Amino acid sequence: MHSGMIGKIEKAHRYAQERERFHFRELSVMVHGNNDDHEVILRDGRWQCACDFFIHNAACAHSMALEALLDGMLPASATQLPAQPLAHAS
Repeated sequence: MHSGMIGKIEKAHRYAQERERFHFRELSVMVHGNNDDHEVILRDGRWQCACDFFIHNAACAHSMALEALLDGMLPASATQLPAQPLAHAS
């Protein structure tokens, strides 16, 4: 491997650690749920999922899981999760 490529690999690893450099605008991901696979799409700053829950609620576990995974790399319009974790009822 030539020295130019080694430098690029090192830079790529550094960039990957700096999440604020990345801002997803469009994305398609297959999420393997408990019962089925679901394609979740981020398009124009909005989530889309074909699961029944999303169709009725405009949010679902699949889209919120991706939001948590990509924290800090999504447009504000794609935010569905509450700012603080939900408290468990006693």
